[in-house]
Amino acid sequence: MSTSSPAQKRVLIVCSSGGHLQEALLATEGVSVDRFIATFALPHLKSTLSNEKVYGLVDPHTSLLKYAVNAVQSVWILLRVRPDVVLTTGAGIALACAVLGKRLGARLIVVETAACVTQPSRTGAFLHRFADLFIVQWPGLLRQYPKAVYGGALL
Repeated sequence: MSTSSPAQKRVLIVCSSGGHLQEALLATEGVSVDRFIATFALPHLKSTLSNEKVYGLVDPHTSLLKYAVNAVQSVWILLRVRPDVVLTTGAGIALACAVLGKRLGARLIVVETAACVTQPSRTGAFLHRFADLFIVQWPGLLRQYPKAVYGGALL
């Protein structure tokens, strides 16, 4: 008689590279989930994330056309991965994927970046209203985000 364990949750991490990605990886370290990553398609990340399932997204920054391309890429990734949870530590790259993932039934977890000590980020301020769980790394931000929880610093 075989015993089968319940399927692991599929978590899609979507964030910019660098510190945002490092925080997201730390936030999910040691958690038993099937982890997928959507971030900038940068050459050096291939070796850094060689053991991960990685999808590339364009950096929309301030271009409406690039936001549209990012949204199309996000839909493709969401339909391919079918995440139970979308987790983001931010930057504009994550907006479409976070909101569309929520609309497609995924839970949304937002971890406000540690760089924001007293003032919210633009991404955090926007995604706060959609998040099922919003975590801040500094207690002073609890005043800025009414439904947030304090999780402590990741880095």
